[in-house]
Amino acid sequence: MVSSPEDARPAASKLARIIAGAWPLIAGALTGIVLRLVFRGESGAALNAMMASFTLLAPIAVGAVAVFAAELRARRSWAYYFGAAAVANALFVLGMLLIMIEGIICAILAVPLFALIGGLAGLLMGAACRWLMRPRRAVYCAAVLPLLLGAIEQRIPLPDDVDTVVTERVIAAPPERVWAQLLSAPEIEPRELKSAWMYRIGVPLPLSAVTEQRGGELVRHIAMGRGVRFDQVAAEWEPMRRIIWTYRFSPDSFPPGALDDHVRIGGPHFDLLETEYALEAAAGGTRLTARMRYRVSTHFNWYARPLASLLVENFEETALEFYARRAETP
Repeated sequence: MVSSPEDARPAASKLARIIAGAWPLIAGALTGIVLRLVFRGESGAALNAMMASFTLLAPIAVGAVAVFAAELRARRSWAYYFGAAAVANALFVLGMLLIMIEGIICAILAVPLFALIGGLAGLLMGAACRWLMRPRRAVYCAAVLPLLLGAIEQRIPLPDDVDTVVTERVIAAPPERVWAQLLSAPEIEPRELKSAWMYRIGVPLPLSAVTEQRGGELVRHIAMGRGVRFDQVAAEWEPMRRIIWTYRFSPDSFPPGALDDHVRIGGPHFDLLETEYALEAAAGGTRLTARMRYRVSTHFNWYARPLASLLVENFEETALEFYARRAETP
């Protein structure tokens, strides 16, 4: 049976409505991608993606453009303003992934912040469209402001906020068996640690952690997926009681693409300073306490620090569970 022109008209009309409905979201997402292509500088240079000028203002531009484009066709509801701007920002992040200018870790961490800021910006843009005579100027300001501030933000020093996360667990094993696990954990299987959130969002899984003593130095060699390798050096240790690991990285510790540069350990925005494990006798075995000190350095630490604390604490809890399982196994 051959379809008639009349049969094709409803389908074409439906497709046109879909495109018209999606266009504001696409326009907003494209605005964000263009800004990301501009903010491609190295960390510390002008116009880089870890600037607050981009992280906090680009979602505003995306939300403003999406709502303005929608209002050009018809008056929208307040719920639409927030929802469309939030979805446009989610598409913006997805677009950065698809064109491979952002890694999965940064994308996952950015989506909640971008969607919230973008949604609020959508409400403001909706109000401008309703109550201002020339809302187009508000769109121009939202699009240009990230560029203006991004050109000067590198002159503002990054903060060096150091935080400490403490976790503990009672292990049903004597101190000497727990101590042995702290020094040597060969052949780590993915199922032993993959429940930690940081590994679920893309951080390579550990493969082994083996200690050797060279002269007066105690060094634990860490091997992870995607070719990541670095050392933990014992700054202080008392056998069966405590050990403090510091971190030593080499230029090839993180091969290209192994970890997002923005969250790379030892980088300008995040670093692990030391990890201490303390053992003491407890009813039923050994109490193992972990203290991890780390640095977070961004111009939006009000968001980055709580997020880092959540991930680090979850990682330590998973690590203690790992040591307990191995020490308690005959």
